[in-house]
Amino acid sequence: MAATSSPGEPNLAATSWTILGMLSYKEEVSGYDIKKWADWSIRYFYWSPSFSQIYSELRKLEKLGLATSRLDLENGARSRRLYQITQQGMDALTQWVNEAPADPPVLKHSVVLRVMNGHLADPARLKELLTEHLSYAEEMHSQAAIDAEGARAQPGWAYSHLALKWAERYYESERNLTLKMLEDLDEAAAVFDDAESGTPKLIPGYWRKVEKDVEAVKGSTPQDSGT
Repeated sequence: MAATSSPGEPNLAATSWTILGMLSYKEEVSGYDIKKWADWSIRYFYWSPSFSQIYSELRKLEKLGLATSRLDLENGARSRRLYQITQQGMDALTQWVNEAPADPPVLKHSVVLRVMNGHLADPARLKELLTEHLSYAEEMHSQAAIDAEGARAQPGWAYSHLALKWAERYYESERNLTLKMLEDLDEAAAVFDDAESGTPKLIPGYWRKVEKDVEAVKGSTPQDSGT
């Protein structure tokens, strides 16, 4: 899927822009270097591309004249291909960063999706899933904090440090939200059990009533005129 671009710039996939951005530090790097670099930086707030994706996009960037490569024969017995951004690539990336619209983030949270369907779940299993997710959030928070501190040591990485600090705070928030959901889980189970023994636990079409009620609230809320 191509990332949003502005007129006059290459129609590249998000992975291409990501890799081109990593090449913009004007260092010759291999596909392996890019993968390792992505694993301690971009993965916290976007994703870490696979080796196959990286090499495929590098070949595409080189074909478009946005990057160039050479074979390094001085790396012991094993040769490797090193990539570097071209001026054309730098110009395209600069235009993309400054002019292309940024798509709103899309949240796909598989754990919360399980909770949404909790009427079919064993409460103990939901608690287990949330506890596992809590461990994940704590680990990501810890790793992001370490990597943010590593980036802080290099002034040229000031914006990378800023992004990694955001990731550190994000996973701290994710941890706190998970703790709160764990805290609220027993209450939700109790409410559901009471409904099951009294009123029907699932009312067909009830979501339509909720939708109308929400729209009514939105319609009665004063809108900011911007003045």
